[in-house]
Amino acid sequence: MSAFATLEELITLSGSSYTTEQTTRAQTLLLLVSDLIREEGKKHGIDVDNKVRESSTYASTVKLVTCDVISRAMRQSTTGDSLVQESQTALGYTWSGTYAIPGGGVAMSLMNNEKKLLGFKRQKYGVIELWDGSQDGE
Repeated sequence: MSAFATLEELITLSGSSYTTEQTTRAQTLLLLVSDLIREEGKKHGIDVDNKVRESSTYASTVKLVTCDVISRAMRQSTTGDSLVQESQTALGYTWSGTYAIPGGGVAMSLMNNEKKLLGFKRQKYGVIELWDGSQDGE
């Protein structure tokens, strides 16, 4: 299967320029994130490739989400864990921090708002009839 975006589109949409090493990483991520989106779609009964062929607007949405996920992953440090927030105190021996991508993995980086854009998360409703109005034994 092919990627939902090209390296050129990723560079244009992210507004970043990449080193040779980063370019290699981005090309690999293009395929991996595209497959991640496909698998997430399967979980929700959506054939992403088919929807991309049928709708140019959906294709653009998938391309934007792909590039957004990769841009976030590319900002993530490859050496150690990146913190987006850190707090320390001295004599109380307290430390806390929030990681940019919990666990540091790309697999965790398909966010809920992106899933909603792709149609993977929909509001569900239903009715459970607890009592039908009849009496037991009648």
